[in-house]
Amino acid sequence: MIKNFKWLLLVSLSFVACNNDDENSTPVEVPVTSGTASFSKYVALGDSFAAGYSDGALFKKGQEGSYVNILAQQFTTAGGGDFKTPFTSDNLGGLLLGGNVIAGTRLYFKVSTSSPASVAGIPTTEVTNHVTGPFNNLGVPGAKSYHLVAPGYGNVAGVATGAANPYFARFATASGTTVLADALVQVPTFFSLWIGVNDVLSYATSGGVGVNQTGNLNPATYGGNDITDPNVFASVYSSLVTNLTANGAKGVVANLPYVNTLPYFTTVPYNPLTAKVLGSGSEAVGQATIAALNAQLYGPLKQALTAFGAGDRINLLSTTVANPMLIKDESLVNLSAQLTAAFTPSLGAATAAFYGSVFGQARQATAADLVVLPTQSAIGAAPTASDSGIGMAPPSPLNKFGITYPLQDKHVLVPTEVAEVKVATDAYNSSIKTIADAKGLAFVDTKVIMTQLSSGGIVSNSFTLTSAYVTGGAFSLDGVHPSPRGYALIANAFTAAINAKYSSTLKPVDLSLYPILYPATIQ
Repeated sequence: MIKNFKWLLLVSLSFVACNNDDENSTPVEVPVTSGTASFSKYVALGDSFAAGYSDGALFKKGQEGSYVNILAQQFTTAGGGDFKTPFTSDNLGGLLLGGNVIAGTRLYFKVSTSSPASVAGIPTTEVTNHVTGPFNNLGVPGAKSYHLVAPGYGNVAGVATGAANPYFARFATASGTTVLADALVQVPTFFSLWIGVNDVLSYATSGGVGVNQTGNLNPATYGGNDITDPNVFASVYSSLVTNLTANGAKGVVANLPYVNTLPYFTTVPYNPLTAKVLGSGSEAVGQATIAALNAQLYGPLKQALTAFGAGDRINLLSTTVANPMLIKDESLVNLSAQLTAAFTPSLGAATAAFYGSVFGQARQATAADLVVLPTQSAIGAAPTASDSGIGMAPPSPLNKFGITYPLQDKHVLVPTEVAEVKVATDAYNSSIKTIADAKGLAFVDTKVIMTQLSSGGIVSNSFTLTSAYVTGGAFSLDGVHPSPRGYALIANAFTAAINAKYSSTLKPVDLSLYPILYPATIQ
């Protein structure tokens, strides 16, 4: 009933030449120096952002363009030493474990369908084929703060059970080591640390399918999509920085953005149901469909919910404006029993009980809801027994997600869940800034940067970067991780913070030299 949303690819950019007001003047070249820092041994700790993850995968070209690799290249002009990265085996992305695919290939923009698609091919990066370190780039996709100090996080034997991380297992110096230990053994003179995003992001990207573990100080009991307790985060972060600076090393750290600045949460609208969409392109069919939906579903639901003081959950569909989708909101009082009783006289006990179970916590979405990016392919699709939330595939006409059947928890981050993520993020950021100031470290405010990208954009090298999906230039096709140009923007922000703190004179990179997206085939 509903067509897939199409993403437009930005096919051209305008470049504005810079004019020199005084053609006879020659700019004074400032020599590149390290200032009070020493870049002779640089190590980078972090998660997928440090690793160079992009387009839903980790691959060689993305790793080469990670913000930490760009930084390392800039450091070489100011006394920086070698910087070793645990490169994957190909530019396809994805992972194998014992020959079995455990992570798929990267995305690219397929022009013929005007949408993202997975690169064809089978990954060749085998987790059990250990690469020899130590490595300077210790960015580990999926890592949360406490994972950096967890022994065994790089144990290949634990990957299949989820007890270890496959990316770290490829290059950990020993099965029982930690990410922090592999950093400290190199005796760094300078470090970067950007960690904590996954402590809330996995909860957010799952649509809130997880537990807010605030108050639980034992991360060993956490699930993969849980929110880390802020006190656990503060303790781990303090330990990381204390150990990294113990021998006099200087460094740069960064705080965390709000998830609602990422295109993963802002691309799919909460209200895509126009008459034309509901009519599969036909306005007349859509208007007839809306009339039928109002008479057979939305009207009776609104009438019953109004009787229970919850009439604001559902409104009749309009033929003239875009309508919001139906969603399940687990924060609402469950009115299943009341709806069952109300519908029993007209529908019979069994059918009424079914309607009650489906719509007891249903409402129409609002602008405060964040519909996650993968949901775009679910809208209008038939729920299955595994994703309906009731253990069965609902029959027609209640078989269209978002239209006649509520989108489930995994599809939408509702306001109560958004608030939980924000509270945790604010707490983490407070700890990061306090510890950074106490240790005299350079500080990058990525929260401000991401907010700027999502509210007008950032102008650099005479063009504008925004967080718009596909066309904005700052984010890759997974909607979370930066594009090549986005990573360069981040690297420049780190460079600026380092220069400001340590009086170094590192040069920023020219963003126009970095593409917006990677092509299907990377040479």
